Amino acid sequence: MLIARRIYTMDDRRPVATHLVHQNGRILAVGDAEDCPQDAVIDRRFENSVLIPGFVEGHCHFMEGRAWSYIYLGFFDRQGPDGRIHPGLKTKVAVLNALRQGAAETRGDVIGAWGFDPIYLPDSRLTRVDLDHVSDTRPIIVTHASGHIITVNSVVLSRIGITDTSDVDGVFRQSDGSATGELTGPELINRAQRVVGESAFSQALGLSDIQAFSRIARRAGVTTAADLFSDMSDATVAAYRAAAQDRTIPLRMVPALGALLYPGDKALERLNEVKSFSDEKLYFGAVKLILDGSIQGFTARLRWPGYYNGAPNGLWYVAPAQLEEIVERLHGAGVQLHIHTNGDEATELAVTILGRVLSRLPRPDHRHTLQHCQLPDTALFRRIAALGLCCNLFSNHIFYWGDQHVEKTLGLPRAKRMNAARTALDHGIALALHSDAPVTPLAPLFTAWCAVERLTAGGRVLGVEEAIGVHDALRAVTLGAAYTLHLDHLVGSLEIGKFADMAVLDADPFEEPAVDLRTIAVRGTLFSGQYFPADAA
Repeated sequence: MLIARRIYTMDDRRPVATHLVHQNGRILAVGDAEDCPQDAVIDRRFENSVLIPGFVEGHCHFMEGRAWSYIYLGFFDRQGPDGRIHPGLKTKVAVLNALRQGAAETRGDVIGAWGFDPIYLPDSRLTRVDLDHVSDTRPIIVTHASGHIITVNSVVLSRIGITDTSDVDGVFRQSDGSATGELTGPELINRAQRVVGESAFSQALGLSDIQAFSRIARRAGVTTAADLFSDMSDATVAAYRAAAQDRTIPLRMVPALGALLYPGDKALERLNEVKSFSDEKLYFGAVKLILDGSIQGFTARLRWPGYYNGAPNGLWYVAPAQLEEIVERLHGAGVQLHIHTNGDEATELAVTILGRVLSRLPRPDHRHTLQHCQLPDTALFRRIAALGLCCNLFSNHIFYWGDQHVEKTLGLPRAKRMNAARTALDHGIALALHSDAPVTPLAPLFTAWCAVERLTAGGRVLGVEEAIGVHDALRAVTLGAAYTLHLDHLVGSLEIGKFADMAVLDADPFEEPAVDLRTIAVRGTLFSGQYFPADAA
């Protein structure tokens, strides 16, 4: 029987408790002492701590575990799986110095890096010439923070057959027409990764990658996570299965098959092949569709008036004319869809097509989820609610790119309504919040804080009218996220019969000032009742 200073259950019928009994990995009783079996063995390790349901990260990528074996070039400080803080790089000179040092230390042929964010260095974009000075003999791939753009050196351009005269979409060019080395769009990025053989954001996973990711998750209090674009290759599936059998990995895994990698009927064929491998730590069955790119990378699709700085509209990752056929095939087969829509034009297209498909093929409790979904106005949220769609909003964007959205991508009025959690809840939409790690750090308390405070990195409160309370924010990173994954019957709240998965907090998120929510320390997690300290190796 666990005794805690306070237990927040996220169960509206019994929201607060002090005692919890688990048996065979599941919750047997929760409440006060009198609600629990009197012969239960007492465990007082957490009597000065606060317990909350293990956080559910509804949109991340396990490749973060792999990324840390490459060079980090991000603007913000970042903590790796081993707990070490990697300092942010504030200038192009610092970025190039880190690349040179990393290249000297990198074994093998490929120099890979990630996290680079040119919107913070607007007058100093990285080019192939810069990378050629690092190495003109070894391939270099620098993946931008969003994951939707890469910068490569001349070696990579040559290997994929891109020249200054190539007529290929997605190749950024100088005013004289020469290729800058920046490539965007899934076709070009995937081609570069295939030819080179690897990059920091390669989709293929090994067991060591998942082990590294799980160490990050444990420190963040995450016990369930969706790997929301899986290549679902034999090697990756084998890694998931090995991780599910590894008792040192306290993580329930929800891979979503990347539809871009499986055209036509191949997506359903692959799902049918892997579904039988599901177990209590591994859940197959979802599919991820990506409609557009990133707002800060100017590759998302925006409705009028478009980008604030006059940049051309972004990219369609799926041709609009083909999307309805894809959605109908997958929906008709009973698949749950997670649809990436960063820009509001992409969101509107997804809602329109889902509306037509659902009218022809009604399906109760489909829980199709719009991922990121950063810019709907109130009218579009009404349509989302009418179709029974879920929204998993990217509240971290407010902090990491809020100032840039005001100044460069959207302008103040649209930036103020980004990730409009208040409007979504007011319309009765099932709401989750996410990090999209490794795009931003896996840290649900920080993600919740972003939705509560809506504070940018520059100190601006951006759209206070869309702020939500602490309870709603924490619900969105526990039970709300579990609902979007069709796992709310198993995780997300502390109720009898559910898994005994919990995050152990050093402070009470409902007693501390909301502004301090992001600073609350996570001591570790309980996974099926077994304790895993955050600082364990």
